[in-house]
Amino acid sequence: MSSLITAQFARLVLDSRPEASALLAARVGVMDYFACALPIAQGAITDSGLAAVKTVFPPNTAENRALYFGYVSHSLDFDDYHPALRGHPTTVVLSALLALTGDTPDVNALLSAYAVGVEAAGRLGLAAGTQHYQLGFHSTATLGAVAASAAAARYLQLTPQQTQIALGLAATQAAGLRSQFGSAAKPLHAGLAARAAVNAVLLAQAGFIGQSEGVIDSLLHSHGDGRQRPELLTADWGAPWRILQPGLEFKRYPTCGGTHSAAEAAFILRKRLLEQGITAADIPAAIRHIQVSFPPGADTAPYIRRPSNGVEARFSLEYVIADALYSGSVPLMHYGENPVDPLIAALAARVERHADLTAPPDELDAELRFHRVTLTLHDGRQLSDIVTRKQTAARQTDVNAKLRSILQLLPHLDSDRVIGDCALAQPEALLRLIKLLNQ
Repeated sequence: MSSLITAQFARLVLDSRPEASALLAARVGVMDYFACALPIAQGAITDSGLAAVKTVFPPNTAENRALYFGYVSHSLDFDDYHPALRGHPTTVVLSALLALTGDTPDVNALLSAYAVGVEAAGRLGLAAGTQHYQLGFHSTATLGAVAASAAAARYLQLTPQQTQIALGLAATQAAGLRSQFGSAAKPLHAGLAARAAVNAVLLAQAGFIGQSEGVIDSLLHSHGDGRQRPELLTADWGAPWRILQPGLEFKRYPTCGGTHSAAEAAFILRKRLLEQGITAADIPAAIRHIQVSFPPGADTAPYIRRPSNGVEARFSLEYVIADALYSGSVPLMHYGENPVDPLIAALAARVERHADLTAPPDELDAELRFHRVTLTLHDGRQLSDIVTRKQTAARQTDVNAKLRSILQLLPHLDSDRVIGDCALAQPEALLRLIKLLNQ
């Protein structure tokens, strides 16, 4: 590892030029961001933590706007995911950039900075190694703060020295623990990370002096448990751009990504039950036992077995599987702050987890993750299906349709106007979207 890793990182952040296809992918990311943020910002879905966030951090400064934007865009846990980061880059990166956007925004500069921020997030995930997440850190919060500071430094056109200092200041503020999953503290992580990024770049821009080297190295060393690979932070930068390959994964379901393959296996089994003449209403009564198997450690994120409300249910394999079998979908309104549905919870109580010891541990390669769901019926029959993470990720999410569906919750908005504005054809469109977040 070079002793000048931060200098190399800063030069790549400032000097690289994302290709046109990367900027096109960034536009899709913007649309997904607003699909996830608007229901909370506009009050269509209750978030009891939001009032406290706005009271303690009134969004009248760039730093506090970044926190607010990060919070509302991650509140539903419906926002995009990046496998290299093993977290959610856009909620932190784009929130910081939007908070720093003035009255005459340069849309291309914002999209370029966003693409660079996603690149930085993916690279930081690779450099931190496989143990960072397993140790209990929330990568969105820890590595996301540094990635967002990289994007913001580029957006504000900081000097290389200022950028190095900003990266170090963000790294020294990096914090967030997975044990907060299932509570309002998880989206607060995203907000605090975006706020840390904005603080870092504004301090550096104002002349604040911090260490320009060694801080990112320390972050990776202290958070990597010996699995860190700092050389991956800069090697083959932008070849390909991480926003393209492996790319942002846009969620189809408003739950932890670690439940999605299990939900899709449950959908397949539900269809088979219906084809065998069991009515939808009779499915819960027909099932005696449900087993879900997966590689060891693949249930690290969806760790809540008996959720009490919809927010906790987002992180419950049991509840999501039961909902998929019971409802035939995983609807957004089932995963808010209300108590869990007792009928779904009763079915979820029949789900048993099983770590498949013949599979490689999830920490070695999360891309090999799978979920095998097996139903045992009261008549003795068994039905089983397996869906891999790769299969789930390979299915493209129609983000335009996702946004249009979300906008049905917001009938007071002009849906065609909002969808059109997400194309960012004019600077004014971006300003209108930001205004919707601030209302």
